[in-house]
Amino acid sequence: MDERDYYGDGFPVVLVSAPALSGAAEQVVRQAGGRVMRVIDWPGVAEEIGRQAGWPLLMIDTHGADAQAKEIALARIDAVATALDLSVVVSLSAADIDLVAAMLLGPRVAMLCDASEIELVGALAVAGAAQAGAAMVHGHLREGESERLRHLNAEVARIAEALTRLSTQTPEDRSGGVGDRHQSFHAAPMRALPGDADLVRRMIRARRLRDGFFAPGLFEEPAWDMLLDLHAAHLEGGRVSVSSLCIASAVAPTTALRWIGKMTESGLFERQPDPADRRRAFMVLTVRALEGMGGYLGAIRRLGVA
Repeated sequence: MDERDYYGDGFPVVLVSAPALSGAAEQVVRQAGGRVMRVIDWPGVAEEIGRQAGWPLLMIDTHGADAQAKEIALARIDAVATALDLSVVVSLSAADIDLVAAMLLGPRVAMLCDASEIELVGALAVAGAAQAGAAMVHGHLREGESERLRHLNAEVARIAEALTRLSTQTPEDRSGGVGDRHQSFHAAPMRALPGDADLVRRMIRARRLRDGFFAPGLFEEPAWDMLLDLHAAHLEGGRVSVSSLCIASAVAPTTALRWIGKMTESGLFERQPDPADRRRAFMVLTVRALEGMGGYLGAIRRLGVA
């Protein structure tokens, strides 16, 4: 079977949705040029995700789902999507930003917050094309491969189950184990100088002042606004959740989430799990970004610009 046979009637999609919303989601998939292979309700994700043949796109709609079911299911979805290199499109509400980002933030994940139907159709079409390319890398589906795919998906399911158990343990459950110590190996960032935090906060306030004198949207620079906010938090010893960073970006949440993904892929942002709450993650600047911001502030001082 060649790729045209597999994708001839639309790129394949596995949909995770509350039953009441699945009909509308299926319509969006069709408008984007896809076809729904399976619809999985949130409680069934742990058992059913990853059992299909091939490399489908995953569409996730978090609206109307039970919070506990979402937490467990998203961990499983992340494990399967990572193992099979699947593209994921998530339709979520602002209330779900921290939970989804804690579980699914990655280069092949598109998160759309309170998105319109047109935005969802566009994101699905782009992700569907990307997933078709990924399927080409894995090789065309051929006769006789179904058994191999069943074995592969069974192994993925086994790994995903183990990762799900780990992700749903409390910090107390993990006590005595090897913690996340990746920051111990980072080079020391450039030393901050007295007044740096105040300088950055004044820069942020000055940027927001413009909005009071000009039309909204003229000065959108989400990447820079988020860099400033994370650097100020670093200097002050604070932590910034993904939802808070979206607010600091001064753009729509979907745009902010897209930029957070880009900045993470660029090696400037990194995600740190909240040790007290696995449903939330914090965003921090990498050593590379801290050094860059330190150098920038030094240049600002030399120019005499406040």
